[in-house]
Amino acid sequence: MNIKDIIEEKLSEVILNVFQLKDIKLEIQENKTEFEGDFTIVTFPLVKQLKKNPESIGVELGGALTEQEDLFESFNVVKGFLNIKVKNQLFVDNFRSVSNDFDTIEKKSETVMVEYSSPNTNKPLHLGHVRNNLLGFSVAQILKEAGYEVIKSQIINDRGIHICKSMLAWEKFGHGETPESTHTKGDKFVGNYYVEFDKNYKKEIAELIEAGSTEDQAKKDAPLIVEAQKMLLDWENDDETVRKLWKEMNAWVYKGFSETYKRLGVDFDQVQYESNTYILGKDLIQEGLDKGILYQKEDGSVWCDLTDEGLDQKLLLRSDGTSVYMTQDLGTAVERFKQNNIQKLIYTVGNEQDYHFQVLFKILKKLGYSWADQLFHLSYGMVELPNGKMKSREGTVVDADELMQEMYETAKSITTELGKLEGLSDDEKEVSYEIIGLAALKYFMLKVDPKKKMLFDPAESVEFSGNTGPFILYTYARIQSLLSKAEVDYKEISEVTLNQHEKELIMLLTNYKTVVAKSAEALSPALVANYVYDLVKAYNSFYQSNVILKHEDENLKKFRLNLSDLTAKTIKKSLTLLGIGTVDRM
Repeated sequence: MNIKDIIEEKLSEVILNVFQLKDIKLEIQENKTEFEGDFTIVTFPLVKQLKKNPESIGVELGGALTEQEDLFESFNVVKGFLNIKVKNQLFVDNFRSVSNDFDTIEKKSETVMVEYSSPNTNKPLHLGHVRNNLLGFSVAQILKEAGYEVIKSQIINDRGIHICKSMLAWEKFGHGETPESTHTKGDKFVGNYYVEFDKNYKKEIAELIEAGSTEDQAKKDAPLIVEAQKMLLDWENDDETVRKLWKEMNAWVYKGFSETYKRLGVDFDQVQYESNTYILGKDLIQEGLDKGILYQKEDGSVWCDLTDEGLDQKLLLRSDGTSVYMTQDLGTAVERFKQNNIQKLIYTVGNEQDYHFQVLFKILKKLGYSWADQLFHLSYGMVELPNGKMKSREGTVVDADELMQEMYETAKSITTELGKLEGLSDDEKEVSYEIIGLAALKYFMLKVDPKKKMLFDPAESVEFSGNTGPFILYTYARIQSLLSKAEVDYKEISEVTLNQHEKELIMLLTNYKTVVAKSAEALSPALVANYVYDLVKAYNSFYQSNVILKHEDENLKKFRLNLSDLTAKTIKKSLTLLGIGTVDRM
């Protein structure tokens, strides 16, 4: 229990004993004002109930609290705000408790599956996928730290018209070339043919319009799209030639994806493929028809009527018998709960799919799956760069691999210019450039609330000051340097009198598990990111204002080293939750 929790508990007791009021929670703020005291208690909510002025309420509360001599030292009231000074020993005891329990995790009985990435096998991963992967992986890490069992999952969209477009373009324009023969990463190789399809498709549309067709009709009649649709039907009918090509091109893509994931530092416990799950979805459609939950139109297409839910009518099976995305997602969800003992399933998908997930969850509920209430859409805003939005079909997508390489090169350039890694070997420098570059990328992405659209500025993210990954890494490295110079065993926590900087640090350190719990509940790594930034700022203030290694008081020196050590451990653990590594020298 941190200091704030202790005060809240004692405050509730006092309000009950003094004013006979139950279930009253007053706001308690950490005091960083000019007023004397460690915390400020806002008394105004009691004014109406007690019909007393806030000053007299503050005096009564303060008097009752300071009777708890083991907890509180003194109080003062300023304009209705009760400022309370906490006993020095409470901070020391709390610090000792947090140090002893640092690695303990209170296990929960729930297992949560977190889905993220879920790319298409027709193009490489791009900037949007980077935010998706970093969010999903970080949420999974945070849920683990909060005590949940976690299964990290992705479903690969390995079938459908978009996949057939790449396949058809390779057949027509590839002349038998491969990733190996062209020295191209597999996912990029296939993505080039997706772009090639679009280029030629647009050309065909223009020719049809020039010949007198309407634009809508031209889009339907263009030979390439007609061939791609036939290829999709052939695939669904298990045509041997189409299936062979499909397996070969997907294998190229998977190899490319694997390299990107490794560098990005994300992984998965389970991988599913739409080519397997879309059939399960079709079975569900028949089940829904049999139960009268779904209905069939004259053309053979199958629909779900959600108008009574405030939504629309949703197509689940086309008239030609092919499935849509919704069909596949229905099948995948059912399969996941059937195959795993999970209580929750979190989908990490951009906010342009908000409506899709509303519909998915409603249909599963209608089909009678009670766990539909435990499905969550971790909806996030799109990522833009200073030069504008991404467009994948035109081939102007911001490639994930190129972005990571740019972050590495920027980190190398800046750290070399600032002389941050002097004294390291060339190999150590290379490792550091990679860690610093990716820390800049990941931290910048994750410090923003997931729901918000964000502008990613690579140059700003690598700065060594302000709310950035490199600034946090630099502080961690500074502490490691300090600890390496300590010539005493500082592990035993001493009895000392603390100053305000030390108290502030202790309050932040004791708040770590509370932040993790809130972050897990909100599915927001931004809470952890901004917590570790606050911790780093507080440590730097402490470091600049206090003598540590050269202090004459041996007890105080040991305590400050101990405080530094726990701060470094908390920084490292917080960064691990964000998927960020650390460097010991910078």
